[in-house]
Amino acid sequence: MTPTPHTALKEWDTQCQALVAGQAALLIRKGGIMETHDGFEAEHRRFLLYPTFLHQNPAELRPEFAGRLREDPSPGQIVLPALAEVVAVHRVESLEAALALEPYQALTAGAIERRFHYRNRPWVHALLLRVRPLRVPLVLDETPEMLGCVSWVPLGDVEGEAGASALPETELERLQTEIEARLKAHGA
Repeated sequence: MTPTPHTALKEWDTQCQALVAGQAALLIRKGGIMETHDGFEAEHRRFLLYPTFLHQNPAELRPEFAGRLREDPSPGQIVLPALAEVVAVHRVESLEAALALEPYQALTAGAIERRFHYRNRPWVHALLLRVRPLRVPLVLDETPEMLGCVSWVPLGDVEGEAGASALPETELERLQTEIEARLKAHGA
């Protein structure tokens, strides 16, 4: 049994599905990141993906991901599909650089721009993730502490077994190199 983190990151269900299927490996986030003396870091390096249906907007999904949009299949329960491990975190302070990351995740350019400018703080973080689907998704009853617009959700004691990465290591390395080159080319 793989030690399971006791924390989950909330992200749109559609994006979680894309990560688990290996169709994406990047999240563009405004929250859930902290600044350290070594740079920027996700508050947790390993976490479970917590699919949320709150605020999911079909108009902000790229067409190839719109077909994954669905209603919550288990209201009152949370189905945690995968373990995620942070491969790299980039603070992106140029809108042009943020938009250059569109092909690596599920959001449209408009959604990236909205997140970039959210709360009049012009930046986002790009998280490259190694996603390992759980052999059996964890199903938890949703509690009042899990609700609301928060990035991180403490789970208490949970156990799950993660399988192989949705993307091979060579593909993650290629993506990391490509993303870094795009960011550099666009002034990030």
